[in-house]
Amino acid sequence: MKDAQIQKAYEAAKERYAEIGVNTDAVLEQIAKVSLSLHCWQTDDVTGFENPDGQLSGGIQATGNYPGKARNIEEVRKDIEKVKTLLPGNHRLNIHAIYGDFGGQKVDRDQIEPKHFQSWIDWAKANNMKLDFNSTSFSHPKSGDQTLSNRDKGIRDFWIEHTIRSRKIADEMGKQLGDKACHNLWIHDGSKDLTVDRYLYRSLLKDSLDKIFAVKCPNVKDAVESKVFGVGLESYTVGSHEFYMGYAVQNGIMCTLDMGHFHPTEETYDKISSLLLFTPEIMLHVSRPVRWDSDHVVILNDSVQLLAQEIVWANALGKTNIGLDYFDASINRIGAYVVGSRATQKAFLQALLTPIGKLREYEAEGKLFQRMAVLEEAKSMPWAAVYDYFCYQNNVPVAEDYIAEIEKYEKEVTSKR
Repeated sequence: MKDAQIQKAYEAAKERYAEIGVNTDAVLEQIAKVSLSLHCWQTDDVTGFENPDGQLSGGIQATGNYPGKARNIEEVRKDIEKVKTLLPGNHRLNIHAIYGDFGGQKVDRDQIEPKHFQSWIDWAKANNMKLDFNSTSFSHPKSGDQTLSNRDKGIRDFWIEHTIRSRKIADEMGKQLGDKACHNLWIHDGSKDLTVDRYLYRSLLKDSLDKIFAVKCPNVKDAVESKVFGVGLESYTVGSHEFYMGYAVQNGIMCTLDMGHFHPTEETYDKISSLLLFTPEIMLHVSRPVRWDSDHVVILNDSVQLLAQEIVWANALGKTNIGLDYFDASINRIGAYVVGSRATQKAFLQALLTPIGKLREYEAEGKLFQRMAVLEEAKSMPWAAVYDYFCYQNNVPVAEDYIAEIEKYEKEVTSKR
């Protein structure tokens, strides 16, 4: 799009929004502060660098074999640097423990240290990014069906040590980068079929978590992530939403709400206001489930829009850590990154552009028709012109112009891998 066209469309949108009491210039300042935590595993299908074979297990899998997958740390970083040039705003990077810079050495997960991620910290500094971190319980000989809830104390101790070390790595990231790192704990623990000792496994998990969080990490925001079920673990999940919600509330840590980790008819957005009354912050994994937790690329659908609306309307942007979590290997991976990231931004922009003051007034006065009418009209307001201008302000491709940039990168870089 041409500069004059972008600016003219924005000025028209600005006037239209002013008519309903929304200051688009102020909204642009707000959306610029909304940082997404990009997920490094979209570049390489959750393979990591501790095992060259990269075989996934533990209720997790990436589907598709589109060419151009990142094969090493350098290629992952190069891809993320490219993505940064196509997204307006400043964003973070979320790393799993399997993405350490191990220098070709075999380092088991109970032996990882901050030194294995120092090059990531240095890279983040050079690229003006903050970092978040995740322990990794899947795809390991000691994963099995249970990790932190395993009956075998030796296996539990192994994963307790791994998770403590992961939090210490996150602590070092937060310390060196001057911004607390979110550490997210997700385990796949469960059972494929009928389970009689549900209480036992959950009591073991609670005991493991107590040991993990007894180690203080002042530069970390801790989060625990629930799930309904995993592949091969369909009948019972130890870390259910009720389990982690209770644990988070009791211990003053965050619950991670992953949009693919609930029942198909269960909307994630409705949990936010409840959790924020009892926990200091929340962590989001924005994803798109199709039938089950299939981690499809985020698009601007109703679920994402409702999620963004609830956060904005609850004045909770400052208490919400927004991460992306999907891995689609069936299409261009850089394209998947950009489509999903932009869709998430657009949802938050739309929420910020809604005349929430007027809506609250109507609701308080019982003017429910008026409330519904304004919400419906907001859907067709010229929000896209505001997002285009946001891209223009940040010197990144506007509208569909990023497609050609990604095609060029594929031709010059990823197609040669």
